[in-house]
Amino acid sequence: MKVAILISGSGSNMVALAQSMTGDHPARPCLVLSNDPDAGGLAKARAMGIPTAAVDHRPFKGDRAAFEAALLEPLQAAQPDLVALAGFMRVLTADFVRGLEGRMLNIHPSLLPKYKGLNTHARAIAAGDTEAGCTVHKVTAALDDGPILGQARVPVLPDDTPEQLAARVLPMEHQLYPLVLRRLAMGDRRPVSLP
Repeated sequence: MKVAILISGSGSNMVALAQSMTGDHPARPCLVLSNDPDAGGLAKARAMGIPTAAVDHRPFKGDRAAFEAALLEPLQAAQPDLVALAGFMRVLTADFVRGLEGRMLNIHPSLLPKYKGLNTHARAIAAGDTEAGCTVHKVTAALDDGPILGQARVPVLPDDTPEQLAARVLPMEHQLYPLVLRRLAMGDRRPVSLP
């Protein structure tokens, strides 16, 4: 199974996914694609021997359809079976999502359905939550709203800042996403839960 990974920044979840896809794993990374040609994750992917591409979103300001058409070109050339969004910070249109329906995953830094969108850790702290975490879900046209494939939980400590909570959630993202991807590549769609 071929997996394309979409990133916008340093690519820490991409690295965790790519490092997991070795040995008897039923999937392999076929492309790392970014909306930022300077994304740090692109150099990491190249160092791992993974083909890379970038489609800078900035020249397409105000024309998401044209940006997504350009984004589809390297994706279609790679012919992935699955697309994994790993810190890809562009909202995709319903038309783009429909073209990959059922084959696109995302990791989100909250226990969905709570805190869709941005600033998830600050919102969890402000709400007085005692636990937070991350969710891997299938991507649908609605933001952060597809069927949940896995969640990992961490405690929210009394004096947590959003940065401290984020630093505790990130290692769980690096465990959860590869686990869900491997199970999905093996045909197991039962949701995963990590403590």
